[in-house]
Amino acid sequence: MILPIYIYGHPVLRTENATVTPDFPNLQEFIENLKETMYHTQGIGIAAPQVGVNARIVYIDVDVLAEDFPELKGVNMLLINPEITVDETSPLISREEGCLSVPGIHENVHRHEKIHLHWQDEQFQEHDQDIEGYLARVVQHECDHLDKTLFVDRISPIRKQLIRAKLNNMMKGKVSCSYRCKVAPLKRKK
Repeated sequence: MILPIYIYGHPVLRTENATVTPDFPNLQEFIENLKETMYHTQGIGIAAPQVGVNARIVYIDVDVLAEDFPELKGVNMLLINPEITVDETSPLISREEGCLSVPGIHENVHRHEKIHLHWQDEQFQEHDQDIEGYLARVVQHECDHLDKTLFVDRISPIRKQLIRAKLNNMMKGKVSCSYRCKVAPLKRKK
């Protein structure tokens, strides 16, 4: 089932995300819905809070980028309870990012080139991997969602000021995108 994407300004994107345990209700069904939603929206990564579920689950499929980044051929990952350790000695690289939850905005974000990732798979088996390059960027971006951070929180204050009107419009529910979305509830005036 294709789920709606929650848009910038919706409180679910800034809510604490719970550790996932084997008793998570309908885990396999949720994972399939998460994947289907990401493919439908033509994303390369999606985090559970983006579909309104405050759980530490991320799905990434970067195979579509293999023409520009051959090392991404066939790479897809389901991350449950991921933990990132940034290699602070690795260079900071600035690249343009976008996000399903912030439609129509693309900005340069500085991220470290290398990370160490620890996570569980859907059978709750533990995994560890050193990751670098564009995949490290995507993993950091998606895992930021689990820590209540959006890529626009990482841009310069000047750039953020320049897009402030677009962000304010999203918070007011004025958004246009090619997929079903859910905006922040309107605040009623007293």
